[in-house]
Amino acid sequence: MNSVSIAQKNFRGSVAVAPQQKSARFPARRTVARRVQASAQVSDEGFELMRKGVKVAAEETILTPRFYTTDFDEMADLFDLDKNPNLRMDELEAMLNEFRRDYNQTHFVRNDTFKAAADKISGPTRKIFIEFLERSCTAEFSGFLLYKELGRRLKDSNPVVAEIFTLLSRDEARHAGFINKALSDFNLALDLGFLQKNRTYTFFKPKFIVYATYLSEKIGYWRYISIYRHLQRNPDNQLYPMFEYFENWCQDESRHGDFLAAVLKARPELLNDFQARMWSRFFCLSVYITMYLNDHQRTAFYESLGMETTKFNQHVIVETNRTTERIFPEVPDVEHPEFFNILDKMVECNQKIVDIGKSNAPDFVKTLQKLPAILGIATGCLSLFFGPTKRVGSADIEEEMAVQY
Repeated sequence: MNSVSIAQKNFRGSVAVAPQQKSARFPARRTVARRVQASAQVSDEGFELMRKGVKVAAEETILTPRFYTTDFDEMADLFDLDKNPNLRMDELEAMLNEFRRDYNQTHFVRNDTFKAAADKISGPTRKIFIEFLERSCTAEFSGFLLYKELGRRLKDSNPVVAEIFTLLSRDEARHAGFINKALSDFNLALDLGFLQKNRTYTFFKPKFIVYATYLSEKIGYWRYISIYRHLQRNPDNQLYPMFEYFENWCQDESRHGDFLAAVLKARPELLNDFQARMWSRFFCLSVYITMYLNDHQRTAFYESLGMETTKFNQHVIVETNRTTERIFPEVPDVEHPEFFNILDKMVECNQKIVDIGKSNAPDFVKTLQKLPAILGIATGCLSLFFGPTKRVGSADIEEEMAVQY
C-alpha cells in the first residue's frame, strides 16, 4: 500500500478541517477537549485503550504537540492580491511548481521488515517507542489540519498560496498516516478523527502562525536528519526501519520551512520592526525550551538509539538557530556559554515537577511543593529572553522595504 492510500485509510470518516471560527476576536485559547471515560481495556504495554487496538491519546500538557487555529479571514487578507498589489509572488510561484513535483510520492512504501522489527522490540523500550510514534503522529496530523484549512480559506484571495498550503497538507497527511500505520505494527493505532474533534486548539494570530510553523518545520528537519545520520553511522542501533525513511522525509520538512520563509519575505513588515524582533526571539525560545524539556523527560528513547539526549538536543538547537538566522531579524545566541547551562537547570526543575506529580501527596501539597521548581523554570525563561541575542535576518529585507514602500 502506498503512502497516499495509507493516509486516506487513516483519515477516512473525519472531516479534515480545523475548527470554524465564530469571530475574528476569540479567546487566546479555547478548549474543545472532552475527557474520555475510563476504560477497563489496557494494552500489553499498559496503555489505556478506547477500544480494542485503539489507544487513548496521551494527556495534554504544556509540552505535548498542540493543535493550532487562527483568524483565517485575517490570513486571507494578508495575502489578498487585490488588497496587496505589491505582494512579491515570484518566489512563491516558483515554490508552487516545486511542490507540485511531489518528490516523495512513492517514498513512503512499507515492506515486511516493519512488523518483524516491531515484534523484536520489547519491555520498556517498546513502550517509549510507542510514545515516540504517538507524539510524532499527533504533531504531523496537527500540521495537516492547519494547512488543509488554510488552503481552503485562501483559495479566493490568493490561489497560489492556497494551493501550496494544500500541498503541504498532503505531505503532512502522508507523514501522519505512515506513522499511524507504524503504530499498527505494535498492535495499536490512534483515532485521528476523534483527536480532531476533541483536542484543545490553541489560537495564534496569522503572523504568529507563520513564525511558529516555520520553526516547527525547520527544527523537524534537523531532528530527522540528525537521527538519520547517527543511525547510518551506527547501523546496529537501527531498531526499526522507519528511520531509514528520514533522509527523504526531512526534505519535506525543509521545503515547508522554505515556503514559510518565502511567505515572510513576501510580507517584509513581519520582519523589519522592533515587535518582529521580540516575537522572533520569543518563538525561537518557546520551541527550543519545549523540545529540550520534553526530550529530557524521555532520555530512554534516545539512549535506545545509541544517542546522548543532551548532545542531540544541543546540536539540533544550534543548527536550527543557524538556519533561522537567515530569515528572522533576531535570534537568541544559543552558542553563548550560559545558554545551555540555563536550559540544564530548567531540566532539573522540570524533573522535580514530574517527580512531585508522581508522589502520593494531596494535590494542594503537590502544588505547594512544585512552586519553587516552577519559579526556577520561569526565571530561566526570563534569563534566556533577556540574555544575549544576535541581530540577523535576510540582508535584502530592509532594501526590499525601501523599494516597495
